[in-house]
Amino acid sequence: MPYVVNENCIKCKLQDCVEVCPVDCFYEGENMLVIHPDECIDCGVCEPECPVEAILPDTDDASEKFVELNAKYSEIWPNITEKGDPPSDWEDFKEEDGKFDKYFSENPPS
Repeated sequence: MPYVVNENCIKCKLQDCVEVCPVDCFYEGENMLVIHPDECIDCGVCEPECPVEAILPDTDDASEKFVELNAKYSEIWPNITEKGDPPSDWEDFKEEDGKFDKYFSENPPS
């Protein structure tokens, strides 16, 4: 049961999860992170670290849409092993609904 990152991460990308991950299974896109499902060891330490509740087990009904997305982009985007700076305007987006349709980017970080 790997964990997945959902749309709550989009435009927030706080990266607190990266600091606690013992296996460095996070990958960074332009405006969100994803988890590599084959690298995640299901320890769950990342889930409570996310202030915007963007990390869920892949068995959670709310994560269904994001299982494939995490698998796909973790093969394309670069691995991230250290916490970076979140976007300066992340708080403007933290409670917004429908962020995937509005803002998702397939691009790696610039």
